[in-house]
Amino acid sequence: MAKALTLNQRHIVARFMDATSGEIEYGKQWYSIAYAIAKRISLEYGINTETVAAVIAALSPNNKWERNIKDAENAVAAYMLGGVEEAMNVKVCTYKKNLAKAVYCLNSCHCDYESLLIGPKVIELYHSILGANDDVCIDGHAYSVWFGERLTMKEVPNIGKILRQRIKDDYIIATEFINDNGDELFTPCQIQAITWFAHKRLHNEATQTV
Repeated sequence: MAKALTLNQRHIVARFMDATSGEIEYGKQWYSIAYAIAKRISLEYGINTETVAAVIAALSPNNKWERNIKDAENAVAAYMLGGVEEAMNVKVCTYKKNLAKAVYCLNSCHCDYESLLIGPKVIELYHSILGANDDVCIDGHAYSVWFGERLTMKEVPNIGKILRQRIKDDYIIATEFINDNGDELFTPCQIQAITWFAHKRLHNEATQTV
């Protein structure tokens, strides 16, 4: 007999069941679309895709997705034009320290971007953009889905290492349950994206920050 889901795992499954067909389809493709965007920028400016993904992730905190992409491309363009100094003068809709992280990644001669990005949520987003199936991006929205209530970002607690791993494990188990009981197979990061869209619609949250 399969092990019963915990309350938090049921919250994730319930939010998936709330998702529209459009949200399911878009959520399935969201990280692939993000990768395609990183690939486009990398080809246009002649740098590797992993670097662009790291820049996007670095500039993501408290930033709307559309502006996140615009900020990333502006930072890349400025760096290719005038190096570190030019890139650090780019106006972005996130924190200055995150712009510095993005510039560090652009100026790095290696690909160990995790050590430059710092911060689990940013690193998780970087991994997810690159198609990692063994990671889940846990932000305030993912926490709210897991918790089972609408929480403002101020109400979301500090997600420490132990809690973060518990939430990730619950998304993975919820994904396995959904896959075992449905006609389609999903990855945990796809379930995170799908439930994110459904949660935001149900609570009339118009902004899409990551």
